[in-house]
Amino acid sequence: MTGARRVAVTSPRTAAARRRRYPATREIDEQTVVGEVYMRSLLRTQFRLALFVCTVLACVVGGLPLSFLLLPDLRGLHLLGVPLPWAVLAGLIYPAFVAGAWLYVRQAERNERHFADLVERK
Repeated sequence: MTGARRVAVTSPRTAAARRRRYPATREIDEQTVVGEVYMRSLLRTQFRLALFVCTVLACVVGGLPLSFLLLPDLRGLHLLGVPLPWAVLAGLIYPAFVAGAWLYVRQAERNERHFADLVERK
């Protein structure tokens, strides 16, 4: 066994045409099981994001009256001559909605870009 040589075994068909991959976009277009899994993952991600944004905004909007109820000293404060609860609920809450919407759109577009990268990966 001292004179044994190692030999590399290779296929004679090294120049054979490779089988084309089945693209994920085609899976989605043809509504196959794999395509449904891809779409469900995108929908689940977008739904989680929507639930998160809605929960944060509900906590903020629901927490304001609760904070004014629990901290009566806040009700006596005035902002530019307007009672603080009115100023917060009538004017300052809308920028929070706009910021929440902007963040939601930004994150949703990021999720879609990641999904497109996943599907179009070669």
